[in-house]
Amino acid sequence: MPEEMEGILDRNRKTPFGDLLEVDLASATCVRRPFPGDTIRRFLGGRGFNVGYLFEHLPAGVDPMGPENLLVFSCGLLTGTRAPAASRLHINARSPLTGLIGSSNVGGYAGAWLRSTGILSLVIRGRASKPVYLFLSDAGAEIRDAAAYWGLDAFDAQDRIAADLSPGKFQILSIGTAGETGARFACIVTARDHAAGRTGLGAVMGAKGLKAVVIQKGGVRPFEDRRPFIGSAVDDYVRKIKASPEFDTFSRFGGAGYIKWADDMGVMGTRNYRHQRFEMVDGVDGRKLIADKLHSSGCYRCPVQCKADLKFKEGSMKGKTATRPEFEPMINLGAKCGLSDLQAVVHLDNLCTRLGLDSTSASTAIAFAMDLFDRGILTTADTNGLRIAWGDAAAMETLLRQMAAGIGLGGILAQGVRRAAAIFGGDAGKFAAHVKGLELTAYHPAGMLGSALGYAVSSRGGDYNNVYASMEHRWPAEKGAEAFGSAESVDRHRPAGKGHLVRRAVLVNIIVDSLGLCKVPTLSLLGTFDLENEALLASAITGLPLDADELFCIGDRVAAMERLFNLKHVPDMDEDRLPDMFFTHGDTVLTPAIMARMLSEFYAAMGWDKHGRPLKETLSSLDIDTIAAES
Repeated sequence: MPEEMEGILDRNRKTPFGDLLEVDLASATCVRRPFPGDTIRRFLGGRGFNVGYLFEHLPAGVDPMGPENLLVFSCGLLTGTRAPAASRLHINARSPLTGLIGSSNVGGYAGAWLRSTGILSLVIRGRASKPVYLFLSDAGAEIRDAAAYWGLDAFDAQDRIAADLSPGKFQILSIGTAGETGARFACIVTARDHAAGRTGLGAVMGAKGLKAVVIQKGGVRPFEDRRPFIGSAVDDYVRKIKASPEFDTFSRFGGAGYIKWADDMGVMGTRNYRHQRFEMVDGVDGRKLIADKLHSSGCYRCPVQCKADLKFKEGSMKGKTATRPEFEPMINLGAKCGLSDLQAVVHLDNLCTRLGLDSTSASTAIAFAMDLFDRGILTTADTNGLRIAWGDAAAMETLLRQMAAGIGLGGILAQGVRRAAAIFGGDAGKFAAHVKGLELTAYHPAGMLGSALGYAVSSRGGDYNNVYASMEHRWPAEKGAEAFGSAESVDRHRPAGKGHLVRRAVLVNIIVDSLGLCKVPTLSLLGTFDLENEALLASAITGLPLDADELFCIGDRVAAMERLFNLKHVPDMDEDRLPDMFFTHGDTVLTPAIMARMLSEFYAAMGWDKHGRPLKETLSSLDIDTIAAES
């Protein structure tokens, strides 16, 4: 560690970074301690801190739904500071869906308010003997009775808790009924339109008997002594975000404004990925929702304000209010399930959040069931008479409610498509769209080879947002050649250079998650993927001498730790691959040879062996060889 950084960390050990709060629900105890400064240097915060902590403290093979599993909530290094869009709270545990690193991220204001209490990271262990919620404020932490809220959906639980605590304002992270019943892709919800959706961490929370984490805003302002040095860096970052050609589109329409674009690009995972375009895409063009928009909203200190509340003037939802879905649920609940009714997509997305279901996994599970039903692999004898034809919104709602209740066909699907396929037997597994047990997101991998590789190597399983390799369709050829050694690296249909491109995307995503920044402004709008802007911003706010090279090194370290975590808990893991369905059918068929070529290049770029295991010299260069040896 440079002496300059070491000195700053020592001086700031207590206030700017915050504390670590460890809560044991079994013994009903809360212990608060200073956040270790050396951890900032090695892992920053957020996603980086979480994997380091879990690797060290979580025994190999622990039951994800057992009391020994640890659930860790961490603010990024910049969360709750004056940094633009520094809203993100990262949550990790061992996933009940995949058995690997469970990893999810949520915006809104919960992370910033947690930081305002002086807490940077919250670790929850054990299982309560009865339903409880955790109350956090400047005054400390309390474990309180939640029996009155158990059995309520996420929205009603938040409303009841807030009413019982009034007067006052609170940020509440809660689970719905899906988390209580153990749906393996249950999510954690805050407000009406923010969810830590992926990898089933709501099920971990429910298994612990924890209904909610309630945060009363505190008085801590991280790095306030740095205020005279911050202004120009913040202003410059905001100016660059607003200069993006996509800024107005995101601000006006949110991610829902890009559905037609995805169809034009041929990346729509239509009807369980049978096709790459949706012939009824005009019916689910999210730009049409502008007619029913009440007002825009957004997360803590975000200049984009891409969220929106809706009130419908006509149609099946006339007079009803809802939150506008983002890009992923618009496609996943629409084209992926063959549904062309825009208002039905909005309703089903809001229902997923209310029930506490990850809309991506839930919709992919429904599309899987619809595909099997269409092929005759499932019949009404298997569905208790329910017909689940493509585009049937009523059947989709029935399945979502069954998932949350843990009953019927929905209860089977709530275990994830990998487990459901094993239960159904026969040829069902041929149509289960997952990587490492995590259901795939909206993009059809055949339309973007970098994203196909990203799906395969993502540490948490099949997910675009964990890699976000948008360089492959946004960068000019000369920039790709300079950065990755091949102009074809930024041609989404060609495999050359994709291993190097995806490595860059993986590391940048890790740093963005560890700083606590949102990916819409940093990656969709700025899109530099060089960490220069983020290093300048982080250095100005914290006073730490961070540069892009240092951040990339931290990204490499965290990526290796996530890999080591997965190998620790699944020693024979060999799942960096796409389902065979993408090699055998669809509009554009991938080939195993193309995937193998890209994967080999990625492993070499990461400093991993041909099996995807970090080399000893890589671990040594990242100063984690001792940690790995002790595991």
